[in-house]
Amino acid sequence: MRHFWVVGTDTDVGKTFVTTLLMRNLQKQGISVMPYKPVQTGEVNDGEQSYYFDTAMYEKYSLQLLDRKNLNGYSFKEAASPHFAAQLEGQQIDTQRLLRQIQQLQHTVDVVICEGAGGLFVPLDTYGKTTLVDVIVQSKLPVVVVTRTSLGTINHTLLTLEALNKRHIEVLGIVFNGHKESAMEQDNIQTILQHHPLPFATIPKLEDLSQIGDYALTDTSLFERLYKHETSIV
Repeated sequence: MRHFWVVGTDTDVGKTFVTTLLMRNLQKQGISVMPYKPVQTGEVNDGEQSYYFDTAMYEKYSLQLLDRKNLNGYSFKEAASPHFAAQLEGQQIDTQRLLRQIQQLQHTVDVVICEGAGGLFVPLDTYGKTTLVDVIVQSKLPVVVVTRTSLGTINHTLLTLEALNKRHIEVLGIVFNGHKESAMEQDNIQTILQHHPLPFATIPKLEDLSQIGDYALTDTSLFERLYKHETSIV
């Protein structure tokens, strides 16, 4: 099956939002989907309960029953880089364990969507020798890149795509997230696509996360690529 990663050009570009959207839109086509967050950090405490935003989003908006124990590899309370958050709790991230979990999940559903943490070079071990992109290479899965549309996105996006291409990681497409429809943002998008004419989706800045329930990606070239491939296999 066509399992893939959702990776970002930086932190807070909307990887969890996009992962959830892709999950939900594929589920609407009758495809079984399991989102998987290898490492999540930053426990949220709202006074009544504690939770992690990423996996909570998956569960809230999934159209299929998700097995909670399969949604995540490691969770750390501190909102920090995975290696540092793990260090604070006296733990180390076993990347081979993450790869085994990803492989096992591939046998249970049509599509596994692995959501990265931060950008490609976020360190996963104490010494920074193993980064997220190393795990992606070992997983042998393609990626969808999530980026901003605002000032600075051209540089960040092109560097991310260059790093992926250098490592022979297939890029399925790009999601431009948070588009406010300014002339500058539109030019940013066009400039990136001139360098890398990939399937893409442009998502506007949503005022309320609850809008995710009704937002459709089905008319985008990115979703067409993902869905056509899935149906050709399924």
